[in-house]
Amino acid sequence: MKEKFIMAGDTALHVADSGRGERCVVLVHGYLESMYVWDDFVPLLTPHVRVVTVDVPGHGVSQVLGEVHTMEMMADVLHGMLDALGIGRATFVGHSMGGYISLAFCAKYPERMDGLVLLSSSPCPDDETKRENRRREIALVRAGKKDVLAHVAPETGFAVQNRERLKDYIEDLVEQVHVTEDEGIVALLGGMIARVDQNAMLRVSRVPQLFILGRHDNYIPVEAAERFVADNPQAQVVWLEASGHMGFIEEPERCAAAILGFVLRGDAHAFDGSAAGNAAPKTDLQTD
Repeated sequence: MKEKFIMAGDTALHVADSGRGERCVVLVHGYLESMYVWDDFVPLLTPHVRVVTVDVPGHGVSQVLGEVHTMEMMADVLHGMLDALGIGRATFVGHSMGGYISLAFCAKYPERMDGLVLLSSSPCPDDETKRENRRREIALVRAGKKDVLAHVAPETGFAVQNRERLKDYIEDLVEQVHVTEDEGIVALLGGMIARVDQNAMLRVSRVPQLFILGRHDNYIPVEAAERFVADNPQAQVVWLEASGHMGFIEEPERCAAAILGFVLRGDAHAFDGSAAGNAAPKTDLQTD
C-alpha cells in the first residue's frame, strides 16, 4: 500500500493507492476512524481491483477545512482526489459517515461513479433525537471530554458476541479517537447534523447501488434498515448475519465477496464469501 499526500484542489489529503485492475474502489471511512481502519480489509480486494483509501478532512492526518464539514464539501474534496489521482470513475464504498459522503458524491457527480456501496450506512437523515445526540457530542468535545467518546463509541460498533475476539481492533479505534483533532470531530458532527434525505435521489439514480448491513448493528436497528431497504427496491442488499456496525472487520471475507461480486459482476452474490481473496465464482456446488 503506497501512502502519500496529494492536493485535491486546495485541500491536502492523506491517501493510499494499491492494487491494479480496470476497476477502482474508493473506501471512505466512518466517523472517528481513519484510512488505517481498512488495513486488513484492503488485501482482500487488491488481487482484483485498484483500491484507494483516504483520510477524510477532519480525521486522520488530513487537514481541517472549517467549522462545519458538510457532506457536500467532502464530496467535492473526493472529486478533486479522483482528478489528482487520474481516476475517471470508481465504485465508492462508504462506511457509516463515509456512506453519507458517498451519497453526496452520488448526488453531485454520478458520472464519476461505477457504483455506490452503503456499508452500515443509511440514506435517511438524522431525526431530531440523533441530531441532539450529536450536539451533545460536540459539547463534550468542546468541554475537553473527548475521552467519553473513546470509552463508548468503538466498542458499541461491534456486535456483543464479537467484542472479545476483536478487542485489539477496538483498542486501535479507541486510540484513533484520542489522536483525532477536536476541531475535526466537531466539523464532521456539524456536517452530519445538516445532511439531507437521499432516498429520493437514490431511487432515480442510474448509479448501481448495494446496501451491506449488519443484523446486530447498534447504530442502525434492523427495523430501521428494513424500512429504507423496502423504500429502495432498486438497490441490492446483503445482510451480514454475525456483524454489528463494523462488518468489514467482523465478517471481512463475506463483506469483501459482496463488494467484489458487485464491482466485477454486477451481482453482490456472485462470489463465495469463504474465499474473498480468491474471488472464485460460485458454482452449483457452492453455498452462499
